[in-house]
Amino acid sequence: MSQTEMKTETQDSGTQQLLKFLVELGPLVVFFIVNSRAGIFYGTGCFIAATIVSLIASRFLFGRVPVMPLVSGVVVLVFGGLTLWLQDELFIKLKPTIVNTIFASVLFGGLFFGKSLLRYLFGDVFSLTEEGWRKLTFRWACFFVLLAVLNEFAWRLLSTDSWVAFKVFGIMPITMVFAIAQVGLLQRHALDKPEDEEQTPV
Repeated sequence: MSQTEMKTETQDSGTQQLLKFLVELGPLVVFFIVNSRAGIFYGTGCFIAATIVSLIASRFLFGRVPVMPLVSGVVVLVFGGLTLWLQDELFIKLKPTIVNTIFASVLFGGLFFGKSLLRYLFGDVFSLTEEGWRKLTFRWACFFVLLAVLNEFAWRLLSTDSWVAFKVFGIMPITMVFAIAQVGLLQRHALDKPEDEEQTPV
């Protein structure tokens, strides 16, 4: 592969990751805006609608719906629906706790049985040693536990509007910082490319 082709492939990958981020962030932004203008119940209804649109967009743009957004979307539909049906905002507030607990439990469960499940989600993006996948999976599992705990404190201690703002302007930046902090691990445990792949054709 030539340097030009490698550069183009890297740019395409970066563009795709940015699109994925924007598609997944969209429902939260809709939730925040509508909640601030019309309240939690209208916000929840629009959150559900935006989540469905986001999942459809993922399928259309990327050819598949990633597992994590899909699980999160199902929980949004269930707990958001309960919020609207029972007119009780507690259910939508519990959604992040439930989702993050599910993710943490699945990752810890996989490690218990000797499986680094993140490999099956991101194996086409990163090429890591077995130890690297194990460490990355363990760190993300712990991080999901942290997010669940943070949400439990947030919805209990903050007003509804402040809790919604925390989801958008607190959780998202925290997640981005954590993800960036894993770059060192990814570099340390990256598998070396075969020598014939590293050479540039003459």
